[in-house]
Amino acid sequence: AASIPIINALTDLEHPCQALADYLTMQEAFGSLEGLTMAYVGDGNNVAHSLLIAGAQLGVNVRIGCPAGFHPDPLVVAQARTLAGERCRMEVVEDPAFAVAGAQAVYTDVWASMGQEQEQSEREQAFKGFCLDEALMARADPAAIVLHCLPAHRGEEISEAVLEGASSRIFDQAENRLHAQQALLAVLMGGL
Repeated sequence: AASIPIINALTDLEHPCQALADYLTMQEAFGSLEGLTMAYVGDGNNVAHSLLIAGAQLGVNVRIGCPAGFHPDPLVVAQARTLAGERCRMEVVEDPAFAVAGAQAVYTDVWASMGQEQEQSEREQAFKGFCLDEALMARADPAAIVLHCLPAHRGEEISEAVLEGASSRIFDQAENRLHAQQALLAVLMGGL
C-alpha cells in the first residue's frame, strides 16, 4: 500500500532483518549456503518464521525443533515449503536431538519473547530439554556453528559453555546485523 520501500525490522510474525544477518554469518563460516542445514531449537516464533522463509529462498535445509504447542505458524511453514520446492527441506520436529542431528548451524532464541514475560515459568516447563548445551551440540556436525539473536539467558535456552565456546559465532552474527542493514538500505536507495 506504500509508495516507498518499507523495512520490516521486527514484528510478532517475522524478523527478516535478523535472518539476513544470520545467513550472512553462515555464509562467512561456510562459503556457499546451498545444501547446508540450519537447526533452530526453541519457540516457533518470528525468528523461526524468517529462518524458514529465507532458508527456502537460499537453498538451506531448515529444521525447527520445538515442543508441542510452540510450533511455527502452519501457514508460514507451508509458504516456506512452497518456496523451497525440491531444492531443500523445511521440517518441524518436537525432538531437539533430531533437530540438530548433523546440522552445520544450530540456532536458539529466548523462550519468552518481548510481551510474553508473564508466561516465563510456563515456558520454562514446556522447554525442558531444549537448552542448547554441550550434549545437544555433540549431535550436530563437528564443524557446526552456534547462533543466537541475543540477548541470551545463559543457562536457560543456551549454556554458558556453548555461548562462549569455540563454535559460537554469536558475536559475529550481532556485528553482521549492522552490515546486513547497511546493505539493505543501500539496495533500497539504489546504491547497489
